[in-house]
Amino acid sequence: NGMNGAGRMGGMMHGMGMSGMGGMGGMGGMMHGMGEYSSYLQFLDKIAMADVWIVDESLQLMTIGHMTNRQINYADLPADADQVVKEVFQSRTTFSEGFSSLLNTPTLTVGAPIKAGDKVVGALLLHSPIQGTKEALRQGAGILAMSIGAALLLSLLLSILLAYTFTKPLNRMKNSTLQLAKGDYLAKTGVQQKDEIGELASAIDILSERLELASHESERLEQQRRDFIASISHELRTPVTVIRGSLEALCDEVIADPDQIKTYHRQMLNESIFLQRLVNDLLDLTRLQNPDFKMEMEEINLGDLLRDVIRSAQNIARSKDIVLKIELDQEAPLCSILGDYVRLRQMFLIILDNAIKFSPLKEEVWITFANNTVTIRDKGIGIALEDLPHIFDRFYKSKAVENKTGTGLGLAIAKQIADRHTIRVSVESQPNQGTQFSFHFKCISPKG
Repeated sequence: NGMNGAGRMGGMMHGMGMSGMGGMGGMGGMMHGMGEYSSYLQFLDKIAMADVWIVDESLQLMTIGHMTNRQINYADLPADADQVVKEVFQSRTTFSEGFSSLLNTPTLTVGAPIKAGDKVVGALLLHSPIQGTKEALRQGAGILAMSIGAALLLSLLLSILLAYTFTKPLNRMKNSTLQLAKGDYLAKTGVQQKDEIGELASAIDILSERLELASHESERLEQQRRDFIASISHELRTPVTVIRGSLEALCDEVIADPDQIKTYHRQMLNESIFLQRLVNDLLDLTRLQNPDFKMEMEEINLGDLLRDVIRSAQNIARSKDIVLKIELDQEAPLCSILGDYVRLRQMFLIILDNAIKFSPLKEEVWITFANNTVTIRDKGIGIALEDLPHIFDRFYKSKAVENKTGTGLGLAIAKQIADRHTIRVSVESQPNQGTQFSFHFKCISPKG
């Protein structure tokens, strides 16, 4: 409060010197008429809350104020009083604490010039106790310290909160990734946030789902491999056992009858043919399942291909007096596809061979083409509902008597050929009513 009053008073008295004191005819007139202005100085003393002195350049002074109760003589003035007054008479506002001993209390003195026009005619010295200022400084320092402490505490709490907000989801993601590394692909982060951390957690959850799917697929493929080895072992064991038994009987001359010897020879030949078919089918299936296996792709007229397939299947059909019927709409001769002629011919022959094999004697098998779809339909024994999802699996054979001579690889090969040509295959079947295979093509030439 003292410093504020001193500052205000210094500025106010600087302005007063230009107006009020300017009409006093200089410092001499001011000193002789001091009684006349005593009330004015007392008013200044009250509003400034400090002692107000007015001195001339020779340090002649009068004092009004509540801090000094005695007459001040020149000898009582402090040593730096001359310097303070000189600076004031140089039109500068100055500050000093040199009057503290004179006033018996820590004091800040503000000196300001009193002007008459442009001339400095006196110096106003305002003495304000600084005890309140120091107390205010101490209070301010205390408040500042408390504010800093509160700010630090708040910062600490915010840091802990932010750290918890960040570290908790990060720890969850860390634990989740560790579980994934151990093979637990069902582990989830459980983090749901709409920020970068949430996006990362979502990516980890998606990764776990895909790893779970990949794990199931890997297990499925491994099971298929085991089933394949078991199936191929079984398929090979039977003909090899028959051939070996027949050869041992012939070598040991257990069989001497010529007719029986011919029967054994015929049996070994049939088993050898079966083995050859099995090996060839395995080679075909292995090639088709290899992505690096290149097919001889060319433009093929679908109508010509189907007629060629039917000509080749006629010999098989005649053995059962089965009639092959073909119905091609006007689009067939103009529909061309891009594919491997030999493989597509093999695919259709596999389906036709099955249709003939499972059809009763003197029945009909239909081959039709309409709306870019080739359909092969028979009126045979059909496929059981529980067998339908597995008919394209390797070595899968139904329990029908007609299927005993098959290798269980034909439909798997046909499906692989269709997949390599992006041909969609659908199957409809009812027991004892027949089966229909549909092959959906994409023609590369316009329809007429």
